[in-house]
Amino acid sequence: VQLQASGGGLVQPGGSLRLSCTVSGFTMAYLAMGWFRQAPGKEREGVSCMTSTDGTTYYKDFVKGRFTISRDNANNTMYLQMNNLKPEDTAVYYCTAGPSCNGAEFWGQGTLVTVSS
Repeated sequence: VQLQASGGGLVQPGGSLRLSCTVSGFTMAYLAMGWFRQAPGKEREGVSCMTSTDGTTYYKDFVKGRFTISRDNANNTMYLQMNNLKPEDTAVYYCTAGPSCNGAEFWGQGTLVTVSS
């Protein structure tokens, strides 16, 4: 399973970005898909996850109401729509995949999101 994340960049506070994650080597429909992030000098943390079975979504409190995870199984692609971005959202964002949202087995290479004026 290979994951390719894209869509990061520089955005002003209050702005929006959409991250994408393309899966190859496996049918994404059978995988739980998620996003982690790691800010400079901080530990990596989970952001959001979506199950493969019924599409249940999970969000950490610090992104609830601002970020939306979605998936397009037909195109083996997952998305993270990020709205109302804050400077503290600055981090490298990693897409992940696994059998459930309880653990990530496969990781993408990361895409950098910088929120700054």
